[in-house]
Amino acid sequence: MSKLHIAWATFVLGLSVAGANADTLPLPQNLSGFSTHDGEVYFAESDAREAYFPLASNFLTQKTQAYCGVASIVMVLNALGVPAPPVPEYTPYRTFTQDNVLNEQTDAVLPREVLARQGMTLDQIGGILATQPVKAEVHHASDSSADEFRQLAMSYLGEPGHFVIVNYLRKAIGEEIGGHISPLAAYDGKADRFLILDVARYKYPPVWVKAADIFAAMNTPDAANDNKSRGFVLVTAAPVQ
Repeated sequence: MSKLHIAWATFVLGLSVAGANADTLPLPQNLSGFSTHDGEVYFAESDAREAYFPLASNFLTQKTQAYCGVASIVMVLNALGVPAPPVPEYTPYRTFTQDNVLNEQTDAVLPREVLARQGMTLDQIGGILATQPVKAEVHHASDSSADEFRQLAMSYLGEPGHFVIVNYLRKAIGEEIGGHISPLAAYDGKADRFLILDVARYKYPPVWVKAADIFAAMNTPDAANDNKSRGFVLVTAAPVQ
């Protein structure tokens, strides 16, 4: 990949993160920030990055500390170009936002008042996505393996219109703390690292994490989900009937 392409990738992401607080937490040594020298090298040599530009063009910050799942879903739906509801202040244009993606259908999966208190679980990500015309496959890490995750995620990230959302425990990769949700954007096979576009942009930048480490962070119990393990969701447009 040329330096021009790397610069363009950084520029696109930079546009989308404009206004985010630059005073983020320090990264542990096992993670590499996207805009670092190593991060640029990983992107340049990445094997699968079809998800990167659609997601970077729709990158946003979760509106509350409980909305990481909502922000991730909105990014993916907008990246897929799914027909969106109207937004009064943008009339006549339509787009998904962290407000209009939630409705009576999603309340049946996860009431908004519960979401505001505790965020969402892996299964609730799948349930909320199921209210839209997409295909969403929920994979609990305990029912998978690091190798299966790597192959599935790499395959999805390498194909246009395919996206991966991960639900993981931050402290398991050395970050501060609790469960979190964000989309993946690329995979570098040489370094065996995935790029996480962290929607908590006030807290951490996008980071490259080793495949084994992110899988271990997903393979952790979630008390809010009957102690089922966290995991990942594969998302693409619904098949044409």
